[in-house]
Amino acid sequence: MSTPVRWSGRRLNSRRSVWIWALVAALAAVLGPGAQAGADSDRTGLPEAVDTILGDARMEGGVASVVIADAVSGEPLYQHLPSTRLMPASNTKLPTSAAAMEILGPGYRFTTDVLAAGRRSGSVLRGDLYLRGTGDPTLLAADYDRLAAQVAAAGVKRVDGRLIADDTRFDAQRLGRSWAADDESSYYSAQISALSVAPDTDYDTGSVIVTVTPGAKAGDEPVVAVTPDTDYVDIDVRATTVAAGGSNDLTVEREHGTNDIVVSGTTPVGGSGAKEWVTVWEPTGYAAAVFRDALADHGVKVVGPTRLGRQTPASASKLASHDSMALKDLLVPFMKLSNNMHAEILTKAMGYEVSKQGSWSAGLAAVSGYLKGIGVDTGKVRQVDGSGLSRMDNFPAAQLAELLLAVRAEPWYADWLRSLPVACDPDRFVGGTLRSRMCGTAAALNARAKTGSLTGASALSGYVTDAGGRELVFSIVLNNYLASSVKPLEDAIVVTLAKSTEEAATAVQPKATRGTDLECAWRKPARC
Repeated sequence: MSTPVRWSGRRLNSRRSVWIWALVAALAAVLGPGAQAGADSDRTGLPEAVDTILGDARMEGGVASVVIADAVSGEPLYQHLPSTRLMPASNTKLPTSAAAMEILGPGYRFTTDVLAAGRRSGSVLRGDLYLRGTGDPTLLAADYDRLAAQVAAAGVKRVDGRLIADDTRFDAQRLGRSWAADDESSYYSAQISALSVAPDTDYDTGSVIVTVTPGAKAGDEPVVAVTPDTDYVDIDVRATTVAAGGSNDLTVEREHGTNDIVVSGTTPVGGSGAKEWVTVWEPTGYAAAVFRDALADHGVKVVGPTRLGRQTPASASKLASHDSMALKDLLVPFMKLSNNMHAEILTKAMGYEVSKQGSWSAGLAAVSGYLKGIGVDTGKVRQVDGSGLSRMDNFPAAQLAELLLAVRAEPWYADWLRSLPVACDPDRFVGGTLRSRMCGTAAALNARAKTGSLTGASALSGYVTDAGGRELVFSIVLNNYLASSVKPLEDAIVVTLAKSTEEAATAVQPKATRGTDLECAWRKPARC
């Protein structure tokens, strides 16, 4: 039996509550169960234009849930199967991120502390040294180095006891519900812990970067480097350098249940080699290993072994501390690059904030509580993780549209909106996953939306301003198609909206594409 969640978010004031419920009622009246394309009486031609796009052969045999509404009035302008539950993929991050802004707050920061338990005798700690985490997904090796420098500056040069990694803020469940087993070593499916390490400023926490460079001549073993430089993972090189012009077919994968990373295949002399982001097994141990190395670099020797998962005693004294960036700033790499691990860490952090349980169940209950508070009918959705990596997540477009309408009244809305990818802005931390889409159209630098991709599932939900200056909300969720990509259809709908006026709309013809809907951007640097 799950523990009841004590919802601690602020309540809507009466004026705002009436406004939001009026929008919800308007949506519910028009977007009822079973509503079909073009079912409303809108005379602008918008239903016909969107119907034309959804009639594309690439959606043959597939299913679409689509809702478009006036962002200010909430007036529904178009709906197609609005109550049909589909896999939203990374559109799941919309409710997760909004709930995090409300429950944790825009200024929330993750804290990582180093504490001493025992007594000091000059530069010797006769006891244990604790590394205590709260989930910070942005901790780099450089941050652990700074923590170690603080310990040394505090006068500690020797620890006679153990190094203990305290990750007890979160539970021990490392992987989300029904995540694919064959994604285990992929950076977008890293294990979740309250202590981990990110190898880069995309903050791909729980992973290392493996760079493979061809040898000098055919027959040589390729050169392999790991970032950060750590012995926590073991590299097993089975690859071979071949003559210039040969095949570059390297594979870099971690073997199940281990930190053995196997590099296999061939790479030609002078070739590009490979660069892969690979998850670690047990991120708490990874963090402890990186911190232990940093301590040694600063002349602090820990005599005892490393132990994981033990709670810091209340009597321990703080020696060092590191705070993450504020949540409003963390949302940028999280949402722009669609970082799955950030979503899951925030979910567990919300669980701890609301019910003192850093678990998926507690966190998802907190998300659900927030959604109910703003009028989203949670009885019509199923959310089993924070990121949308699970294929068990189910959302209709109507509920995503309700969320997009409701959050416009939140005091933190501007910061949240800033985190959404912007169509055709080339800056990765502005355009994000939309940086190469809708370029040369009326939606470029106009549409702000969250993307989503799984095999056979694609989604795009957000905001766009039409040709008359009217802001529109849209949610497009497409499933069960066999085409290599349906993202041109999503783009065509949004561009149609951007070109439209209240008087007229003409369907933009979706372009063919050679690309594919990659499973969560299954290769860096693209993302789902």
